[in-house]
Amino acid sequence: MMRVLLLVGLFVAAPAGAQFRLPDLNVNRLVDTVKGVAKATHEIDENEEIAIGNDVAARLLGAAPLMSDIRVQRYVNNIGRWLASQSERPDLPWKFGVLDAPQLNAFAVPGGTIFITRGLLEKMQSEAELAGVLSHEIVHVVRKHHLKAIQKGALTHLSADAAGAALTSVNSEARSKLISFGTEMYSRGLDKGDEFEADRLGVVIAARGGYDTYGLPAVLQTLQRMDAKDSAVALMFKTHPAPGERLDLLAKRMQPLLDSYSSQPQLRERFVLQTKTSR
Repeated sequence: MMRVLLLVGLFVAAPAGAQFRLPDLNVNRLVDTVKGVAKATHEIDENEEIAIGNDVAARLLGAAPLMSDIRVQRYVNNIGRWLASQSERPDLPWKFGVLDAPQLNAFAVPGGTIFITRGLLEKMQSEAELAGVLSHEIVHVVRKHHLKAIQKGALTHLSADAAGAALTSVNSEARSKLISFGTEMYSRGLDKGDEFEADRLGVVIAARGGYDTYGLPAVLQTLQRMDAKDSAVALMFKTHPAPGERLDLLAKRMQPLLDSYSSQPQLRERFVLQTKTSR
């Protein structure tokens, strides 16, 4: 049931060809190529974004199942949707899930699906920490970080025609290749700039949601204390900037906001009560 819930300028070249006498120039093919590039670089609409996200989410769920604890899933969903309502895209079909995996990680999928792992949840100490992580992932969706990376990958790894078809067609070989690339992207990570932006704006969303803004920094401090060679955090460290670097940038750019909203609730007791069956 939860699986179902979370399943998740054309130019006219003919005159130029005639003028410069280029008999081997295939004008129709050139025009079609330009059309393909236009499709691959056009602004992907929300329905296309959600469809791409559903495909990627299905692949991620194939790698790790959801936790069977419905109460924990409902709790995380309620917090996530409340935070998403504080963002610039509150009307997306937001869905949040906890993957039954011991590693520490979190994933945002285009269109509004967000996963965190059981391992990461078990390392948290408060609802404010959970809110900080979810807000970070919400920013990735709001700013379309993964979607833009997938679109860029389509142009890099596929022909222009195939890239355009992959982004706009539900069933195609090119679409399958695109989704495979999108899934593999989670093992490579986003640009550092995207991660830093998600940290900064995630703190803002957490503050809007009424949480202690030091929730995300607290999680980063927990990660900082862990051995980067530990298999539980190896992928997190591979795909994200070092926790210390993230903390330094947050302090440099967001210290006034962090301090101004640090008196908002952490909700430790409620967090433990709602997640104790998974701890």
